[in-house]
Amino acid sequence: MNWNLAQKAHKLAARAVILQKIREFFINRGYLEVDTPVLIPAPAPESHINPVEAGNLYLQTSPELCMKRLLAADFPMIFQICHCWRSNERGSRHLPEFTMLEWYRSDSDYFDLMTEVAELLRFVADSLTTDGVCCYNGKKIDLNGGCEIITVSDAFEKYAGTTMKKSLENNEFDLLMSDLIEPQLGNKRPTIIFDYPAEKAALSKLKDDDSRVAERFELYLAGIEIANAFSELNDPHSQRERFLNEIEYRKKHGAKVYPIPEPFLAELADMPSAAGIALGVDRLVMFFTDSKTIDEVVAFTPEDL
Repeated sequence: MNWNLAQKAHKLAARAVILQKIREFFINRGYLEVDTPVLIPAPAPESHINPVEAGNLYLQTSPELCMKRLLAADFPMIFQICHCWRSNERGSRHLPEFTMLEWYRSDSDYFDLMTEVAELLRFVADSLTTDGVCCYNGKKIDLNGGCEIITVSDAFEKYAGTTMKKSLENNEFDLLMSDLIEPQLGNKRPTIIFDYPAEKAALSKLKDDDSRVAERFELYLAGIEIANAFSELNDPHSQRERFLNEIEYRKKHGAKVYPIPEPFLAELADMPSAAGIALGVDRLVMFFTDSKTIDEVVAFTPEDL
């Protein structure tokens, strides 16, 4: 008998319940579950994310591009639970193959998703706890109320002792986020940190009244990033420019350059105003089962195969 697998039985059972409750949550709200290809000709160009190559194609790093094409084709509320791949990612919270939940809704913005992701957490917690309070790594996290909400700018001043602007000028944004800010987030209740600088906008829309800031947020539980969300950019010209900037960054740093996803850009202008969110299922299971490593909540790690 594989004793390592046998010892995971109760956590894999909890994982199954969590996946069932996620589906129940979205189906009850009228979302359509969709299934898009995992093997694609062009991933979204991103500075620090490397796809896994499969011949002349790529395993998806996210179903984002295909799901947004569905939005553009008038599928207003969609969700998907799927496997994604990112090359050379391995650690206590990272796997090269992992499970992602993504959902998108038309005529919405990132504030709508702040409310909805908090409701999802409470819904899942109700199936696993008696009082809505979860213990993770010795911390008690209360999921009954709303989330703590803090801007990225305020978080830098509060926890890093500097400004967001200075951190960008000194090329310290990511370092200060990971070392000083993230450990302070979500330690009593879920924390949403929002309004990222435009330099970190990814595929998100910039604020109408302040183009220096993107309508993007991340959700943290016990210092762990669980989800990344934004009001979606639906301007193909701006999106192409961002992709080209990402490609130039990769060239400058000697990273492989991937093709631009032209079908996505061709249909982006048809996408209505919308918001979308990507949530790491494996990390969510880690939290609800008080697991120190991601290895504990998946049946097989790469090293087991």
